[in-house]
Amino acid sequence: MASTHVVNDLYQGAIPAMLPLLMSQRHYSYAAVSGLAFAASGVSSLFQPLFGVLSDRKPRSWLVPAGFGTAAFGVVAAGLSGSYLVTWLCVALAGIGIAAYHPPATSEARAAGGSSQKAMSVFSVGGTLGGSLAPTLVTLVIGSMGFASSYLLAVPALVMVVLWVLRGPWMRWRGYTPAASLTTGASAKAAAHDPDRTDDWRSFTRLVAVIIGWSIPFVTVTSMVSLHAQRDLGQPAGAGAAVLTAYTAAGAVGTLLGGWVGDRYGRMTSIRIGYLVALPALLGIAWAPTFPVLVVSTVLFGTAMFLPFSAQVTLAQDYLPNRPGTASGLTLGMAMAAGGLCSPAFGWLADSAGLRTTFYALLAVFIVPALLALRLPDRNVPASPTQSTNSGAEADFARNS
Repeated sequence: MASTHVVNDLYQGAIPAMLPLLMSQRHYSYAAVSGLAFAASGVSSLFQPLFGVLSDRKPRSWLVPAGFGTAAFGVVAAGLSGSYLVTWLCVALAGIGIAAYHPPATSEARAAGGSSQKAMSVFSVGGTLGGSLAPTLVTLVIGSMGFASSYLLAVPALVMVVLWVLRGPWMRWRGYTPAASLTTGASAKAAAHDPDRTDDWRSFTRLVAVIIGWSIPFVTVTSMVSLHAQRDLGQPAGAGAAVLTAYTAAGAVGTLLGGWVGDRYGRMTSIRIGYLVALPALLGIAWAPTFPVLVVSTVLFGTAMFLPFSAQVTLAQDYLPNRPGTASGLTLGMAMAAGGLCSPAFGWLADSAGLRTTFYALLAVFIVPALLALRLPDRNVPASPTQSTNSGAEADFARNS
């Protein structure tokens, strides 16, 4: 599952990596590229709750390869298209594919890893690694050979589809049970009478508010930090791609570190530390007078932002134990949509007042979710009978192996 996450988020990261090239080769404005970020992270993310509900009702593992396959097609088509409207529609299609992937994949990863924060961090870091590879891949393919070579970006998805087809029977032979099936049949009836497994919508709503505040600076920094290095600090395009790669790579480190901290000291510790460290790091990005200061601040910000990532996913699923797909869809979809919805506004601000002012405005916005994150309650939901049976089957498989 982590490997599929690498491929899926490779295409999610390819879109912001393409934005500077679109500005230089197709002469798009800040507002235009922010509109593309809106198509990818905003409009597309609104579909994730729908896919979450679908994955809760019935296991639909086919959405995993269909999701990253659609994302690959959208990215390739966006690179080959000529008009802005067609490019926007193709980017939105890629985002819908990404939306289709995340809820079922996250639910299956949670079913496989149980309550372990490290397990969820391994799955999550797959996406972060994919995003960190995207700028380099896009620069090598499009930056060196032009948008006409965009079809080469489809290779990772084609390879993973083949691996998924080969891997599928092995997962079923092991007795693997997707999380979507945990809320059906006898387990659902038992959960309805178990107070420890009731859905806590109030706490979940507060968490969604926190993630909305998290997504706004995350999406905007992802879209604009490379441009910040080039336009404000006079760096070449390669340096801009490097700082974006460093940002997403730092996120991978932060994701794994957050899983370790969550298992050792509690997931609320990783959530609170992440938000408190991210605030001064974002200030450093806005203030950075030189490129090295920008790199250090960006790396620290990426690490801190992803420190609470896996903990937020498992916490959302524990707030809604009877609807893990819905929890994943709403937190990774509807909440993340806020970042894309706000992208055009910050793009217009960047056009009129500059990127530094935009980053300072992000800092002011980010203070609110940081304060809310400090007051989130923890919740540990006991495993369902289906989860226990599945864990026992996997243990038997391990002993027999």
